Amino acid sequence: MRIISGKHKSKRISAPKKLPVRPTTDMSKESLFNILNNLYYFDAISVLDLFSGTGNISYEFASRGTETIFAVDAHYGCVKFINETSQNLDLDITTYKSDVFKFLEKTAIITDIIFADPPYDFEVAQFSKIADLIFERNLLNEGGLLIIEHSKHTDLSEHPKLTYEKRYGGSVFSFFEA
Repeated sequence: MRIISGKHKSKRISAPKKLPVRPTTDMSKESLFNILNNLYYFDAISVLDLFSGTGNISYEFASRGTETIFAVDAHYGCVKFINETSQNLDLDITTYKSDVFKFLEKTAIITDIIFADPPYDFEVAQFSKIADLIFERNLLNEGGLLIIEHSKHTDLSEHPKLTYEKRYGGSVFSFFEA
């Protein structure tokens, strides 16, 4: 994986093969950030990265100037890798080793963007529960955005907060707004 833009543009990051991850592809990530670039000033927002895995999305936000980033993953190896990589690149990313659902039920963190990249084999109900918890607990600032990455085989169109979807190969980014 590589960082697409910002102060670490073109920096390649190699995650250990033993991590249970499926990083967002560079092509999909570039397309996503082209959308976000038209909506936000990256240095003026805060981000919560759920199921953060390798930290791929967090690094991209940090490289583009986002200073307040929280990354949550249940796997110790993923959290350790994000901590090591962010330290090596001098990126300020706060990590939490936690089950995402438990984290969402208890956190008081409110951000502008929440990005979630759960396992593609989640049931629709599990994807919906992520969105439901975020909106029930008011974890987004006014004008905030929840983005859930999922397989093209998962249909989240019935969720009342879904505003639009963007498809890239086998992946879909679903955008939710309050």
